[in-house]
Amino acid sequence: MTQPILIVDDKQDMLKLLERLLGKEMDLEVITTDNARRALEIVKAGGAGMVLADMRMPGMGGLELLSRIRQVRESAIVIMMTAFGTIDTAVEALKLGAYDFITKPFDDERLLLTIRRALEYSALLKKNLDLERWIKDRETLDKLIGDSAAMQKLIETIRMVAKTDVTVLITGETGTGKELAARTIHAISARAVKPFITVNCPAIPENILESELFGYRRGAFTGAAENKDGLFQSADGGTIVLDEIADISPVLQAKLLRVLQEKEVKPLGDNRTYKVDVRIIASTNQDLGNKIASGQFREDLFYRLNVVSIHTPSLREIPEDIPYIANHFLSRFCAEFGAPRKTFSEDAVRALVSRQWHGNVRQLQNEIKRAVIFSKGEVVETEDFNPEGAGLCPDEDASATSAMDYRDARRSVLEKFNRRYLTCLLKGVEGNVTLAAKKAGIERQSLQHLIRKCGVRPADFRKNANKK
Repeated sequence: MTQPILIVDDKQDMLKLLERLLGKEMDLEVITTDNARRALEIVKAGGAGMVLADMRMPGMGGLELLSRIRQVRESAIVIMMTAFGTIDTAVEALKLGAYDFITKPFDDERLLLTIRRALEYSALLKKNLDLERWIKDRETLDKLIGDSAAMQKLIETIRMVAKTDVTVLITGETGTGKELAARTIHAISARAVKPFITVNCPAIPENILESELFGYRRGAFTGAAENKDGLFQSADGGTIVLDEIADISPVLQAKLLRVLQEKEVKPLGDNRTYKVDVRIIASTNQDLGNKIASGQFREDLFYRLNVVSIHTPSLREIPEDIPYIANHFLSRFCAEFGAPRKTFSEDAVRALVSRQWHGNVRQLQNEIKRAVIFSKGEVVETEDFNPEGAGLCPDEDASATSAMDYRDARRSVLEKFNRRYLTCLLKGVEGNVTLAAKKAGIERQSLQHLIRKCGVRPADFRKNANKK
């Protein structure tokens, strides 16, 4: 066992006795304290993997200490000691997760045997946890699909970065899997069992984003009826992802810089600061160098974020991986929709590889989902794909659309696409709205709202089906 054994007892003579016994007979490193709260801090900081704790102590008692240790470090081995042992207290301690229960005065050999067995159990537990972590790491990393040099470099970088707590900046175009990369870093790190929180920065108004990130106190602003912890405090011990970091305001940039420098946050309306142990991962699809040059992004914040930089490649950079990614989504959506197993024709694969994927993996994913829904046979053909740009800006409407105001043009194109998509969708399921919602991957209520908005009637497709 590489970590010391922690002994907690309010009697100094008992601490010295146990420290001498374990040091002499088992050559173990021992830490002692007569304060349960201090003991909890040591365990939380990773300073001890096994604890011998007295049951009765002033302030926090042994059972409360045991319960809190199990909360902060479930793998810690705890042995309870007491001079007032009863069957009820022993059962209660074991229910709370104690490894064993020893009554005082104890026999030295009995104590040493218990500790030896606990050390063996701890070693076995560690092996099992290491095996589980290895399996989980492989399953998580397998979600990053591709055999290209760029993808292999990405996977290796993620594997190395996950072993540390350094701040990471993930750059890449829209749809290249920046959030998946962040999730993978967290999932295979030592923080995996702690919170993982993603914040879509541009989606939250500036004044709300500040209170969401840092929290607030009652009366800090109109509507602040009670104290609320911010997302940084909620993510304590875990990871927080600041998506599209380039869009946050200068005020928030300054406050974020303080979190990175001091590892503390100050809620709105509070005079105190609070320490947080959070790994920060930032992501952006913008060029932060240009933002810095134009004065829109702080250079000092950039260097704080950019301790390690990870680039998620676009499909243009990894065309050789497109068949692997497409087949992964094909298998996934066939299983998800209960469809027979399908394959791509050679022409379909060539079409996927040669196509320009402006939305990258996200766009490719949606294309494969659509092909699974609408392809009739076991082989997906080129015609099962949505032609590039179809429903977005048809050639016959291009001149008329370009003459419109941008918002009107966007609304017109979106309405045409929605009607075309809903018509194909409902036709394929003979007007069954529940099945249509499942195939579209949206809530039934949302689909019904869209159907009403577009003036499409599911009953029309049921009638047509009946006539057949």
